[in-house]
Amino acid sequence: MKKFFTLLLTVFLISLVGGKYTPDWKSLDARPLPGWFDDAKIGIFLHWGVFSVPGFGSEWFWSYWAGKSKDYVNFMNKNFKPGFSYPEFGPQFTAEFYEPEKWADIFEASGAKYVVLTSKHHEGYTLWPSKVSWNWNSKDIGSKRDLLGDLAKAIRNKTELHFGVYHSMFEWFHPLYLLDKKNGYKTQYFVDSKALPELFELVKIYEPEVIWSDGDWEAPDTYWKSKEFLAWLYNESPVKDVIVVNDRWGANIPCHHGGYYTCSDRYNPKTLQAHKWENAMTLDKGSWGFRRNVDLSGFFDTRRTRHDAC
Repeated sequence: MKKFFTLLLTVFLISLVGGKYTPDWKSLDARPLPGWFDDAKIGIFLHWGVFSVPGFGSEWFWSYWAGKSKDYVNFMNKNFKPGFSYPEFGPQFTAEFYEPEKWADIFEASGAKYVVLTSKHHEGYTLWPSKVSWNWNSKDIGSKRDLLGDLAKAIRNKTELHFGVYHSMFEWFHPLYLLDKKNGYKTQYFVDSKALPELFELVKIYEPEVIWSDGDWEAPDTYWKSKEFLAWLYNESPVKDVIVVNDRWGANIPCHHGGYYTCSDRYNPKTLQAHKWENAMTLDKGSWGFRRNVDLSGFFDTRRTRHDAC
Protein backbone atom coordinates (compact mmCIF):
# COMPACT_ATOMS: atom_id res chain seq x y z
CA MET A 1 0.00 0.00 0.00
CA LYS A 2 2.87 2.37 0.81
CA LYS A 3 4.42 1.81 -2.62
CA PHE A 4 1.04 2.45 -4.26
CA PHE A 5 0.71 5.86 -2.62
CA THR A 6 4.35 6.66 -3.46
CA LEU A 7 3.62 5.99 -7.12
CA LEU A 8 0.49 8.15 -6.98
CA LEU A 9 2.49 10.96 -5.42
CA THR A 10 5.10 10.69 -8.17
CA VAL A 11 2.45 10.92 -10.88
CA PHE A 12 0.81 13.88 -9.08
CA LEU A 13 4.08 15.79 -8.73
CA ILE A 14 4.92 15.31 -12.40
CA SER A 15 1.47 16.67 -13.32
CA LEU A 16 1.83 19.50 -10.81
CA VAL A 17 5.06 20.85 -12.30
CA GLY A 18 3.61 20.69 -15.77
CA GLY A 19 5.66 17.74 -17.01
CA LYS A 20 5.00 16.94 -20.64
CA TYR A 21 5.30 13.18 -20.29
CA THR A 22 3.63 11.00 -17.69
CA PRO A 23 4.86 7.58 -16.53
CA ASP A 24 2.73 5.48 -18.85
CA TRP A 25 3.68 3.99 -22.22
CA LYS A 26 1.05 5.91 -24.18
CA SER A 27 2.59 9.18 -23.10
CA LEU A 28 6.22 8.07 -23.24
CA ASP A 29 5.84 6.51 -26.69
CA ALA A 30 4.44 9.79 -27.99
CA ARG A 31 7.80 11.51 -27.50
CA PRO A 32 9.49 12.04 -30.89
CA LEU A 33 13.08 10.96 -31.29
CA PRO A 34 15.53 13.90 -31.32
CA GLY A 35 16.54 14.93 -34.80
CA TRP A 36 20.20 14.04 -34.44
CA PHE A 37 19.39 10.33 -34.23
CA ASP A 38 17.40 10.47 -37.44
CA ASP A 39 20.53 11.67 -39.24
CA ALA A 40 22.98 9.30 -37.50
CA LYS A 41 22.74 6.12 -39.53
CA ILE A 42 25.80 4.30 -38.18
CA GLY A 43 27.12 3.98 -34.64
CA ILE A 44 29.79 1.99 -32.80
CA PHE A 45 28.92 -0.36 -29.96
CA LEU A 46 31.71 -1.26 -27.49
CA HIS A 47 31.52 -4.19 -25.06
CA TRP A 48 34.36 -3.87 -22.57
CA GLY A 49 34.69 -5.04 -19.00
CA VAL A 50 36.27 -7.56 -16.63
CA PHE A 51 35.20 -10.30 -19.05
CA SER A 52 37.83 -8.89 -21.43
CA VAL A 53 40.58 -10.17 -19.12
CA PRO A 54 40.08 -13.89 -19.72
CA GLY A 55 39.00 -12.99 -23.27
CA PHE A 56 37.54 -16.44 -23.75
CA GLY A 57 34.14 -17.51 -25.05
CA SER A 58 32.09 -14.36 -24.64
CA GLU A 59 31.15 -11.52 -22.32
CA TRP A 60 28.90 -14.04 -20.55
CA PHE A 61 32.05 -15.74 -19.23
CA TRP A 62 31.12 -15.57 -15.52
CA SER A 63 27.62 -16.94 -16.08
CA TYR A 64 28.77 -19.82 -18.28
CA TRP A 65 31.62 -20.73 -15.96
CA ALA A 66 29.37 -20.62 -12.90
CA GLY A 67 26.90 -22.76 -14.84
CA LYS A 68 29.59 -25.42 -15.30
CA SER A 69 29.83 -25.05 -19.08
CA LYS A 70 32.44 -27.62 -20.08
CA ASP A 71 34.58 -25.36 -22.28
CA TYR A 72 34.76 -22.65 -19.62
CA VAL A 73 35.50 -25.06 -16.79
CA ASN A 74 38.28 -26.69 -18.83
CA PHE A 75 39.73 -23.28 -19.69
CA MET A 76 39.87 -22.24 -16.06
CA ASN A 77 41.25 -25.58 -14.85
CA LYS A 78 44.00 -25.41 -17.43
CA ASN A 79 45.05 -21.80 -16.91
CA PHE A 80 44.25 -20.76 -13.33
CA LYS A 81 44.89 -21.99 -9.83
CA PRO A 82 42.30 -24.08 -7.98
CA GLY A 83 39.76 -21.96 -6.17
CA PHE A 84 40.25 -18.94 -8.44
CA SER A 85 37.14 -16.72 -8.38
CA TYR A 86 35.82 -14.43 -11.08
CA PRO A 87 36.25 -11.23 -9.02
CA GLU A 88 40.00 -11.96 -9.01
CA PHE A 89 40.01 -10.90 -12.67
CA GLY A 90 39.11 -7.39 -11.48
CA PRO A 91 42.63 -6.26 -10.47
CA GLN A 92 43.89 -7.54 -13.84
CA PHE A 93 41.57 -5.24 -15.77
CA THR A 94 44.25 -2.55 -15.90
CA ALA A 95 43.41 -1.10 -19.33
CA GLU A 96 47.11 -0.35 -19.78
CA PHE A 97 46.73 0.31 -23.52
CA TYR A 98 43.64 2.48 -23.18
CA GLU A 99 44.05 5.75 -25.12
CA PRO A 100 40.59 7.32 -25.40
CA GLU A 101 41.85 10.24 -27.51
CA LYS A 102 43.09 7.83 -30.17
CA TRP A 103 39.87 5.88 -29.93
CA ALA A 104 37.93 9.07 -30.56
CA ASP A 105 40.01 9.83 -33.66
CA ILE A 106 39.43 6.33 -35.04
CA PHE A 107 35.70 6.47 -34.36
CA GLU A 108 35.34 9.79 -36.15
CA ALA A 109 37.43 8.64 -39.11
CA SER A 110 35.20 5.57 -39.48
CA GLY A 111 32.22 7.69 -40.44
CA ALA A 112 30.16 6.68 -37.42
CA LYS A 113 27.98 9.34 -35.82
CA TYR A 114 27.53 7.96 -32.31
CA VAL A 115 29.39 5.72 -29.86
CA VAL A 116 27.88 3.54 -27.14
CA LEU A 117 30.12 2.10 -24.40
CA THR A 118 29.17 -0.54 -21.84
CA SER A 119 28.95 1.35 -18.57
CA LYS A 120 28.04 -1.93 -16.83
CA HIS A 121 27.41 -5.43 -18.14
CA HIS A 122 25.59 -8.26 -16.36
CA GLU A 123 28.68 -8.95 -14.22
CA GLY A 124 27.95 -5.75 -12.30
CA TYR A 125 31.36 -4.10 -12.72
CA THR A 126 30.96 -0.41 -13.58
CA LEU A 127 33.35 1.48 -15.85
CA TRP A 128 32.86 4.59 -13.75
CA PRO A 129 33.30 5.18 -9.98
CA SER A 130 29.71 4.46 -9.09
CA LYS A 131 28.75 5.18 -5.49
CA VAL A 132 26.54 2.08 -5.48
CA SER A 133 29.18 -0.32 -6.81
CA TRP A 134 31.80 -0.11 -4.09
CA ASN A 135 35.06 -1.94 -4.88
CA TRP A 136 33.60 -3.35 -8.08
CA ASN A 137 34.25 -0.43 -10.39
CA SER A 138 37.11 0.77 -12.56
CA LYS A 139 38.25 3.46 -10.10
CA ASP A 140 38.47 1.21 -7.06
CA ILE A 141 39.90 -1.86 -8.73
CA GLY A 142 41.74 -2.52 -11.99
CA SER A 143 42.69 0.54 -14.03
CA LYS A 144 42.13 2.97 -11.13
CA ARG A 145 40.52 5.45 -13.52
CA ASP A 146 37.14 6.58 -14.75
CA LEU A 147 37.14 4.68 -18.04
CA LEU A 148 33.69 5.87 -19.06
CA GLY A 149 34.38 9.49 -18.20
CA ASP A 150 37.70 9.51 -20.05
CA LEU A 151 36.07 8.34 -23.27
CA ALA A 152 33.12 10.72 -22.91
CA LYS A 153 35.57 13.62 -22.50
CA ALA A 154 37.68 12.58 -25.49
CA ILE A 155 34.64 12.14 -27.73
CA ARG A 156 33.26 15.55 -26.84
CA ASN A 157 36.56 17.43 -26.92
CA LYS A 158 37.88 15.99 -30.18
CA THR A 159 34.87 15.03 -32.29
CA GLU A 160 31.28 15.85 -33.16
CA LEU A 161 30.14 12.33 -32.33
CA HIS A 162 27.26 11.66 -29.94
CA PHE A 163 28.20 9.72 -26.82
CA GLY A 164 26.01 7.06 -25.25
CA VAL A 165 26.06 4.32 -22.63
CA TYR A 166 24.93 0.73 -22.49
CA HIS A 167 23.60 -0.23 -19.07
CA SER A 168 22.52 -3.65 -17.84
CA MET A 169 19.53 -3.47 -15.53
CA PHE A 170 20.20 -6.75 -13.78
CA GLU A 171 23.30 -8.51 -12.42
CA TRP A 172 23.68 -12.27 -12.48
CA PHE A 173 24.84 -12.76 -8.92
CA HIS A 174 23.95 -9.62 -6.96
CA PRO A 175 22.33 -10.85 -3.70
CA LEU A 176 19.61 -8.21 -3.73
CA TYR A 177 18.62 -9.06 -7.29
CA LEU A 178 18.56 -12.75 -6.42
CA LEU A 179 16.39 -11.92 -3.40
CA ASP A 180 13.93 -9.94 -5.52
CA LYS A 181 13.88 -12.78 -8.03
CA LYS A 182 13.17 -15.30 -5.25
CA ASN A 183 10.32 -13.05 -4.10
CA GLY A 184 8.79 -13.16 -7.57
CA TYR A 185 9.80 -9.54 -8.17
CA LYS A 186 7.28 -8.39 -5.57
CA THR A 187 10.14 -6.60 -3.79
CA GLN A 188 12.42 -4.02 -5.42
CA TYR A 189 15.46 -3.93 -3.17
CA PHE A 190 17.87 -4.20 -6.09
CA VAL A 191 16.09 -1.60 -8.21
CA ASP A 192 15.94 0.97 -5.43
CA SER A 193 19.50 0.52 -4.18
CA LYS A 194 21.41 -0.34 -7.36
CA ALA A 195 19.79 -0.24 -10.81
CA LEU A 196 18.02 3.12 -10.61
CA PRO A 197 20.75 4.95 -8.65
CA GLU A 198 23.22 3.88 -11.35
CA LEU A 199 21.03 5.26 -14.11
CA PHE A 200 20.59 8.56 -12.29
CA GLU A 201 24.37 8.77 -11.78
CA LEU A 202 25.05 8.13 -15.46
CA VAL A 203 22.62 10.78 -16.62
CA LYS A 204 23.54 13.48 -14.10
CA ILE A 205 27.33 13.04 -14.29
CA TYR A 206 27.99 12.08 -17.92
CA GLU A 207 24.90 13.41 -19.74
CA PRO A 208 24.79 10.67 -22.40
CA GLU A 209 22.74 11.15 -25.54
CA VAL A 210 21.92 7.44 -25.78
CA ILE A 211 20.90 4.97 -23.10
CA TRP A 212 21.07 1.44 -24.45
CA SER A 213 19.23 -0.50 -21.76
CA ASP A 214 19.59 -4.28 -21.42
CA GLY A 215 19.30 -7.11 -18.90
CA ASP A 216 15.62 -6.42 -18.39
CA TRP A 217 14.05 -9.63 -19.65
CA GLU A 218 13.51 -11.57 -16.43
CA ALA A 219 11.14 -9.05 -14.83
CA PRO A 220 8.33 -6.73 -15.91
CA ASP A 221 8.80 -3.02 -16.48
CA THR A 222 6.84 -2.33 -13.29
CA TYR A 223 9.59 -4.05 -11.28
CA TRP A 224 12.28 -1.92 -12.92
CA LYS A 225 10.24 1.30 -12.47
CA SER A 226 11.09 1.99 -16.09
CA LYS A 227 8.18 4.30 -16.84
CA GLU A 228 8.92 6.48 -13.82
CA PHE A 229 12.59 6.75 -14.79
CA LEU A 230 11.80 7.60 -18.41
CA ALA A 231 9.28 10.26 -17.37
CA TRP A 232 12.01 11.91 -15.30
CA LEU A 233 14.50 11.49 -18.15
CA TYR A 234 12.22 13.16 -20.69
CA ASN A 235 10.90 15.90 -18.40
CA GLU A 236 13.58 16.94 -15.94
CA SER A 237 16.97 15.44 -16.72
CA PRO A 238 19.86 17.49 -18.13
CA VAL A 239 19.57 15.55 -21.41
CA LYS A 240 15.77 15.70 -21.76
CA ASP A 241 15.93 17.35 -25.18
CA VAL A 242 18.64 15.17 -26.76
CA ILE A 243 18.41 11.74 -25.11
CA VAL A 244 17.53 8.66 -27.15
CA VAL A 245 16.67 5.32 -25.55
CA ASN A 246 16.01 1.84 -26.87
CA ASP A 247 13.20 -0.57 -26.03
CA ARG A 248 14.67 -2.92 -23.39
CA TRP A 249 12.87 -1.78 -20.27
CA GLY A 250 11.17 -4.96 -19.06
CA ALA A 251 9.83 -8.32 -20.18
CA ASN A 252 7.54 -7.99 -23.23
CA ILE A 253 8.54 -4.35 -23.74
CA PRO A 254 11.11 -4.81 -26.58
CA CYS A 255 9.65 -4.13 -30.02
CA HIS A 256 6.54 -2.64 -28.38
CA HIS A 257 7.55 0.40 -26.31
CA GLY A 258 10.49 2.75 -25.83
CA GLY A 259 12.47 5.01 -28.16
CA TYR A 260 13.91 3.06 -31.07
CA TYR A 261 13.37 -0.70 -31.34
CA THR A 262 16.12 -3.30 -31.06
CA CYS A 263 13.69 -6.21 -30.55
CA SER A 264 16.29 -8.99 -30.46
CA ASP A 265 20.07 -9.18 -30.81
CA ARG A 266 21.28 -8.51 -34.36
CA TYR A 267 17.75 -7.48 -35.31
CA ASN A 268 17.28 -6.97 -39.04
CA PRO A 269 13.68 -7.08 -40.29
CA LYS A 270 14.80 -6.56 -43.91
CA THR A 271 11.61 -4.68 -44.67
CA LEU A 272 10.46 -1.09 -44.15
CA GLN A 273 9.28 -0.57 -40.57
CA ALA A 274 6.78 1.89 -39.19
CA HIS A 275 8.94 2.53 -36.12
CA LYS A 276 12.57 3.64 -35.88
CA TRP A 277 14.81 0.63 -35.26
CA GLU A 278 18.45 -0.30 -34.82
CA ASN A 279 20.41 -3.36 -35.87
CA ALA A 280 22.94 -3.77 -33.05
CA MET A 281 25.34 -5.99 -34.93
CA THR A 282 28.59 -7.72 -33.94
CA LEU A 283 31.89 -8.36 -35.68
CA ASP A 284 32.16 -11.73 -33.95
CA LYS A 285 29.51 -14.39 -34.56
CA GLY A 286 29.77 -15.68 -30.99
CA SER A 287 30.52 -12.67 -28.81
CA TRP A 288 29.88 -8.96 -28.38
CA GLY A 289 33.32 -8.48 -26.83
CA PHE A 290 36.93 -9.49 -27.37
CA ARG A 291 37.79 -13.20 -27.21
CA ARG A 292 41.24 -14.58 -27.81
CA ASN A 293 40.05 -17.97 -29.02
CA VAL A 294 38.23 -16.70 -32.12
CA ASP A 295 39.53 -17.57 -35.59
CA LEU A 296 38.79 -15.92 -38.93
CA SER A 297 35.74 -18.08 -39.59
CA GLY A 298 34.24 -16.71 -36.39
CA PHE A 299 33.76 -13.22 -37.89
CA PHE A 300 30.95 -11.90 -40.05
CA ASP A 301 31.94 -10.41 -43.38
CA THR A 302 31.64 -6.66 -44.01
CA ARG A 303 28.04 -6.92 -45.13
CA ARG A 304 26.92 -7.87 -41.57
CA THR A 305 28.99 -5.73 -39.23
CA ARG A 306 27.43 -2.27 -39.14
CA HIS A 307 25.55 -0.86 -36.14
CA ASP A 308 22.72 0.58 -38.20
CA ALA A 309 19.86 2.83 -37.22
CA CYS A 310 17.00 3.11 -39.70
